[in-house]
Amino acid sequence: MVILMGWLTDAHIHLTDDEFKPELPFILTAMDKMKIRACCVSMDYASSKATLELGKKNSLVLPFLGIHPEKANDILESVVDLIMENSSQVSGIGEIGLDKTYVSDKQGFDRQVDVFEKMLALAEKLEKPVSIHSRKTLEEIFSILPSYHLGGVLLHWFAGNKKQLQKAMDVGCYVSYGPAMIYSKDKQVLLSQTESNRLLLETDGPVRFSKCFGYKTAQITFLPSVLFCASNIIGKKYDETLEIVEENTNSYLGV
Repeated sequence: MVILMGWLTDAHIHLTDDEFKPELPFILTAMDKMKIRACCVSMDYASSKATLELGKKNSLVLPFLGIHPEKANDILESVVDLIMENSSQVSGIGEIGLDKTYVSDKQGFDRQVDVFEKMLALAEKLEKPVSIHSRKTLEEIFSILPSYHLGGVLLHWFAGNKKQLQKAMDVGCYVSYGPAMIYSKDKQVLLSQTESNRLLLETDGPVRFSKCFGYKTAQITFLPSVLFCASNIIGKKYDETLEIVEENTNSYLGV
């Protein structure tokens, strides 16, 4: 897999989500015309299989397979087998992570931790980057990560505080920001304090964003606007910021 400079990469998007299905051909055409590639993440076995198939059909789609914390009760072995059997075509492991809002007791969270650790072990074995969901669980995730020798580690849609951001920088994680950064002062402050060599951009589509986006479903075509905003925040030209982000993407993906 080769990422050429000048191509913008969405570090985290769910292209195989049902909401995108009717317009997927148009999305892929737009990606080609706008020179955008996508780290297409998965939620469970079904979406992992769909993501893998989409990646086989279109080289702009970089397949990330895994189990989202919301889907921790999905059949783990099936996802592991799918990844192992197609490891040469898998770009990364994700979306994986922890999130207590999806469970009601310690047993449920322990299941999330078990699945997360098995996904990390698989990423370590296959030398694949990971895309991590860390909503309100950054401290738990920071305590788990040192047990694994991982290459690219992305804390997608970073929503921690300044201290946690510094911790992420100290341990070598990448962090990504999306369309919310355009109107969120808190996100802008975090971005301004992010080390430039650890910055990635995403849309997390089909998530909906408020304010200037009018709660529209996030499209990958929003990404140039996110890049433009980021360039203003870090005080660099658009093309220079694009080069920085793509160098970071190459490093994150290990290519």
